[in-house]
Amino acid sequence: MYAIVKISDEQIKVAPKTRCFTPKLPEKEGSEVTFDEVLLVEDGKEVAIGTSVLKEWKVVAEVVKHIKGDKVTVFKKKRRQGYRVKRGHRQEHTQILIKKITKN
Repeated sequence: MYAIVKISDEQIKVAPKTRCFTPKLPEKEGSEVTFDEVLLVEDGKEVAIGTSVLKEWKVVAEVVKHIKGDKVTVFKKKRRQGYRVKRGHRQEHTQILIKKITKN
């Protein structure tokens, strides 16, 4: 069984008892989160696809921890001008554990 869920404007494929990374969520570590915007559910026998979302399905997950992703280096240069700028950043993510995919 798996589902495709919309989390913070990203579509993520999730399955029960798996961990995945999402954009940073405001919830604290250890708290439970429910995602209502389920776009597709496949349960082994049939596939349910919503025109926009499936209102009768929901995904329950637990926030495991907040982490930062890999460093992205941004380097700008203009040749023969002596202009060089090196910057970087690390995107923040939230690791969640999918507990269950249920029908209301």
